[in-house]
Amino acid sequence: MAFKIHRSSKNPISEINVTPFVDVMLVLLIIFMVTAPLLTVGVQVDLPESSADSLPDEQEPLTLSINSKGEIFIQESQVEFDKIVAKILAIAKNRTDTRIYVRGDKTINYGRVLEIMGMLSGSGFTKVALISEPYKER
Repeated sequence: MAFKIHRSSKNPISEINVTPFVDVMLVLLIIFMVTAPLLTVGVQVDLPESSADSLPDEQEPLTLSINSKGEIFIQESQVEFDKIVAKILAIAKNRTDTRIYVRGDKTINYGRVLEIMGMLSGSGFTKVALISEPYKER
């Protein structure tokens, strides 16, 4: 005895079509994958290259950038030279163990970068590091 299941035109179809949902999710995934690298610090700095290993990131560091004109930025906001320590202390909530990454343009005077790093170290910050581009074989 074989049973045939007939669907009458009176009963609604209760199946969900997930294909449009999957299509939308894939498009959103691609959009986020393309835009995520663009969400890094917005100050344009041409970094020097280095073959050193990357540091592990356990918490979000503060980024201090010096562009080719010598302008100083904390994250993306421009700061006067004499107000750097006060601004960083305010952002870090007076914690001197906050990791600070210094991004200096490769055309800027090396002494200027060291002067800022020395000022940060002299203010009690213990985790100050330079950022560079990964070394590329030529």
